[in-house]
Amino acid sequence: MVTPPTVPPRPTAADRDAAVELRARQVSKRFPARRGGDPLLVLDHVDLDLRHGEFISIIGASGCGKTTLLRVMAGLEPDFTGSVELGGRPVTSPGPDKGVVFQDHRLLPWLTVADNVGFGLLNRPAADRQRVVEKYLRLVGLQNFARAYPGQLSGGMAQRAAIVRALVNKPRVLFLDEPLGALDALTRMHMQRELERVWREERVTVLMVTHDVEEAIYLSDRVVVMGSRPGRVKKIIPIPVARPRSREHPDFLAIKKELLTTFSLEAREYFSYEI
Repeated sequence: MVTPPTVPPRPTAADRDAAVELRARQVSKRFPARRGGDPLLVLDHVDLDLRHGEFISIIGASGCGKTTLLRVMAGLEPDFTGSVELGGRPVTSPGPDKGVVFQDHRLLPWLTVADNVGFGLLNRPAADRQRVVEKYLRLVGLQNFARAYPGQLSGGMAQRAAIVRALVNKPRVLFLDEPLGALDALTRMHMQRELERVWREERVTVLMVTHDVEEAIYLSDRVVVMGSRPGRVKKIIPIPVARPRSREHPDFLAIKKELLTTFSLEAREYFSYEI
C-alpha cells in the first residue's frame, strides 16, 4: 500500500499575522495649511505589511509621500491618523528597536568612526561596547578606520559607518531614506552589494525609500509603488529573481520594464496635476 504524501497545512490568518514585523493600517497624514489654504493631504489610507527579515523598497514620483510614510512608520512623525504597529505594539516614537539611515550620513564630525558607531551603546560596559563596535566595523570593512574622523572618509565609507551605527542596537526594523542617493554611480552599485550582504548577514527587516528603480529591484523582496498626491499604495510588485541578482537577467529586465512603465505613468499624472 502506497502511503499518500503528507500535505502541509495551509497557513492560517494567525500564522501570517505572526510573521508580520511592521504593519501600517489606514495611515493618513496632513501637513498644516500655508497662508490660509487647506491642509495638504500627503498620505491617504495607506496599508502596508513588512514580514520579518523582508527587504521592502518604496518608489514613486517626487512629492508622493514615500519619505513621509517611512517617517511615520519609524515613529518620527507622530501626528497622523490610522495605526502603525511593530511586533504588535503601537509605534508612537523613535527608539532603539528602529534604526534609521538618511541620505546624508549624519555622523558627528568631532567623534571618531568607532565613537560614532558606538554612540548608542554608551550605557553598555566599555569592553562590551568595544567588542560590538569592532564586530560591526569588520562587517563593513572599516576596522582599519576606527580612529579616523568622518571628514577623512569617502562618501561610501561614511554611509557604511552610518548603516552599522543604526545596526549596533539590533533594531527590529532598519529604515533607509535614500541612503545611497548622494553617491556616484559606481560607488552606489558597490554599496548596493554591500547593503545586501549586510542585510543577509543580519537578517534585519528593512524598509527603504529610493528613486532608483534598478536599485529597488536589486535589493528588494517586494517593491511598493506609491501613487501621487495624496500618497497611496498603487501597486506592490514581488521580485522573485534569485539572489545574487544579475541586472541582465531576463526576469530582472522584465520587472524593471514593468516598474518603469508604472512609475512613468504615475510621474506623468503627478506633473499634470502640478500644472
